[in-house]
Amino acid sequence: MKKLAIGLYAAVTVALMVWGFYQAIYVAPTDAMQGEIFRVIFYHVPSASVAFLFFAVSLIGSICYLAFRRNRDGWAQIADAWALAGAEVGVVFCTVVLLTGPIWGRRAWGIWWTWDARLTTTLVLWLIYVSYLLLRRFAAGPQMQTYAAVLGIFGALDVPIVYMSNRWWRTQHPAPVFGGSEGSGMDPSMVHPFLWNMLAWFAWGVFILGIRYYVERQHQQFAALEAQAALDA
Repeated sequence: MKKLAIGLYAAVTVALMVWGFYQAIYVAPTDAMQGEIFRVIFYHVPSASVAFLFFAVSLIGSICYLAFRRNRDGWAQIADAWALAGAEVGVVFCTVVLLTGPIWGRRAWGIWWTWDARLTTTLVLWLIYVSYLLLRRFAAGPQMQTYAAVLGIFGALDVPIVYMSNRWWRTQHPAPVFGGSEGSGMDPSMVHPFLWNMLAWFAWGVFILGIRYYVERQHQQFAALEAQAALDA
């Protein structure tokens, strides 16, 4: 039953991805001012939203790990697995954001990169969580998970700064499309393709997050068995 549910979810996710691609490329009309390059928004914005969501998962996991590590080790390890999975998959989606943004910027601004507030704070966010993953990969010792949890919490503090950056500072990055100043928003003919892609990328991200969490839990259990075997020997 579990394998059937996973297979069904995977099939629905693939169908959503295909449908979202069709909506973005063939249904959404060409933007009058930006031309075809505007279609990057159907991948750029959903990737940013999913990255923020998974960094929030990492934040919650990190907080729970610190709360449970002294008296409920089983819960702490589950929380740590979610923290690592959220950070790792979040970095993947944040990388997509940093790659698709310059593709649009090269056409719209004539440059690949500028030290704009939104771009800079997003790069800082990516660097913090890459540092988190490097810490998890190369650090050793019983305090590694604690240090990683603290770094994960610190990194999550940059998420609201990234989100609010083009509201607080008016630099190169466009103003918010949704919830911005008067006149902001998206043409109704583009809204449905945008929402389909939001749903598709969210479903895909959750699928990858679940796989990464499962792999990390398997790794934890294997490490626990090895440690117990070493003690018994």
